[in-house]
Amino acid sequence: MTAYDLGIPTVSGLDGVPTTDQPSTPADFKSDQEVRWCPGCGDYVVLNTMQSFLPTLGLRRENIVFVSGIGCSSRFPYYMDTYGFHSIHGRATAIATGLAVERPDLSVWVITGDGDSLSIGGNHLIHLLRRNVNVKVLLFNNRIYGLTKGQYSPTSEVGKRTKSSPAGSVDHPFNPLALALGADATFVGRALDSDKAGLTEVLSAAARHRGSAFVEIYQNCPIFNDGAFDALKDKHASAGRLLRLGAGQPMTFGADERKYAVVGDGPGGLTIADASNVAPDDVVVHQPDHERAGYSYALARLDETFPEVTPVGIFRDVVRPTYDDEVRAQISGQAMSSERLQDVLLGKDSWLVG
Repeated sequence: MTAYDLGIPTVSGLDGVPTTDQPSTPADFKSDQEVRWCPGCGDYVVLNTMQSFLPTLGLRRENIVFVSGIGCSSRFPYYMDTYGFHSIHGRATAIATGLAVERPDLSVWVITGDGDSLSIGGNHLIHLLRRNVNVKVLLFNNRIYGLTKGQYSPTSEVGKRTKSSPAGSVDHPFNPLALALGADATFVGRALDSDKAGLTEVLSAAARHRGSAFVEIYQNCPIFNDGAFDALKDKHASAGRLLRLGAGQPMTFGADERKYAVVGDGPGGLTIADASNVAPDDVVVHQPDHERAGYSYALARLDETFPEVTPVGIFRDVVRPTYDDEVRAQISGQAMSSERLQDVLLGKDSWLVG
């Protein structure tokens, strides 16, 4: 049953989801459940940010649903006073796909971790993204398995010593953004759990995007991988490392004593140069709506060649028909009459095997 069925006053709004003119507050999105994460966990900031920005969308709580898999982050739906579904390991994206196809009146969000979505759930994730299902995927990346007590994950760095890799991991880690862009996701972003303003900006844009939106959130695990992102959170150090992406803005970063610029490097490539040696016209201007995913892919890989820089913000934001819209249109256009359906069910067509 939808808001339409219940006779709730709505107006046509965000992303095809009915909106309301009745104002809401962050408190309206807080459930009565005790929030139970470890002290210092980055999940608290993400939860608070979500509850703070959702009122700005003008959506009814009855038209929002959070789907999670298995992991520490998967407790998220319990703490939101919306609809929620705590599903099974790695399958949140598959469940969300069915929900988005069947219920266009819902804003559907997936809450997942680097283990849940990139290991057992990796196949489901890439297919949701390539299909451009109208679902928002938030990947909490702490580069470790937290719920199962500290094994290395698909994003752990090479050489990581954990309970499951006492001699150091030999696995080459996933770059989640590159993976999403390789699957041709139409919206890709990255934010830090400690940067509420930057996180709010990315989440708000993801919410307004029509199609699959993938957001990687660097999130600290104070118990099993504490300090993994400290270099990005220290005020002085981050000034020299964070490349904050702004649409239409030249890509420069660095502390006052040393400025850097992103410049072109051959066909489709990007590199870092000393800003004092670069002409203003040679600095690359960020284009998240660039029609070719290769540009955003090169940007997502920038920190692999230049570890001293970490881009954050919106990497890609383009428009493409969504899977759920196409499926609904197909079903509507091929609706069978009851007579034709009986012909199909009772027909004498047969197959000879062998």
